[in-house]
Amino acid sequence: MSHSTVPRSRAEAKTPAEDPATSDGAAGRRSRSRSRKDKRVGKLSLRLRFKRDRTLVLMTLPAVLLLLVFNYVPILGNVVAFQDYDPYLSENGFIAIFQSPWIGFEQFERIFADSAFWHAVQNTFVLFFLQLVLFFPIPILLALLINSVVRPRVRALAQAIMYLPHFFSWVLVVTVFMQIFGGAGIIAQTLRQHGYEGFDLMTNPETFKYLVTLEMVWKDAGWGIIVFLAALSSVSNDLYEAAAMDGAGRWRRMWHITLPALRPVIALLLVLRVGDALTVGFEQLLLQRQAVGVAASDVLDTYVWWNGIRNQDFSYAAAAGLIKGFVGLALVLTANKVAHLMGEQGVYKK
Repeated sequence: MSHSTVPRSRAEAKTPAEDPATSDGAAGRRSRSRSRKDKRVGKLSLRLRFKRDRTLVLMTLPAVLLLLVFNYVPILGNVVAFQDYDPYLSENGFIAIFQSPWIGFEQFERIFADSAFWHAVQNTFVLFFLQLVLFFPIPILLALLINSVVRPRVRALAQAIMYLPHFFSWVLVVTVFMQIFGGAGIIAQTLRQHGYEGFDLMTNPETFKYLVTLEMVWKDAGWGIIVFLAALSSVSNDLYEAAAMDGAGRWRRMWHITLPALRPVIALLLVLRVGDALTVGFEQLLLQRQAVGVAASDVLDTYVWWNGIRNQDFSYAAAAGLIKGFVGLALVLTANKVAHLMGEQGVYKK
């Protein structure tokens, strides 16, 4: 009897869908298709995003306009640093920019050959390092001190008293210090009444840099603690309680919990402070320039003001301002790179 080949039924035949390899491939394709579709659905167009966030955009629009008008548009005027700019060439000072002759880098050559410029740079960096060492740590210490106060009312009162001088103008601050440390101030008069020789700290060029730092500490140190107190408020009390249960004292808790919580904020503010190294207080120094003399009080900002406004050498002052801007940018980038090497974010991420 011959064996006949019996055809398989449709039920017995293996369909492609039943093949595991084919089934897995189809499922993968369907999954990738759904993923691409979800991405297209999740990514809104610019028009839809503006419609969704138009309220926030309108709220920030005045601030953006102020930045453009007062911070970015004036940058275009730095072109006069490469000209022999004369505002009297036209009735309109803006039109005079197009009529002033180009002289290239002559203004920069004048600056680098000017000994007064290098003296102003020296005073600027001396004041910066003094403020970095004597002023920058004080808000951190004050924040730690206030944060250790148990009673909320005492903490709020101490914080209000400390940052109140921030709202005083520099005219008022200099006047207060003059009434205390001046030749006719309270301390000098008290010493004379008791037979001692008085002193005038406000007109002493040798101690002027310390006086300026002291004025800045009194005015702005209290305001700086707000940032550090905000960072400390995010630290959970459970960490302090767990450390206390493990036997850690107050100093141990501060070293291992509080200071690590402040480290990112300290790194950020330090980078910003380094970027602002060449700006050490224009109004504060200008008010005391006549009392202590140019040699002790002249910094880059006052140097630019004196040459640009008083002497009306606008091209020279613009060139000096450009040098200051480029050096400040280099300091920010360098300090931010150091922050990245230390594991902190800094001003911007990598």
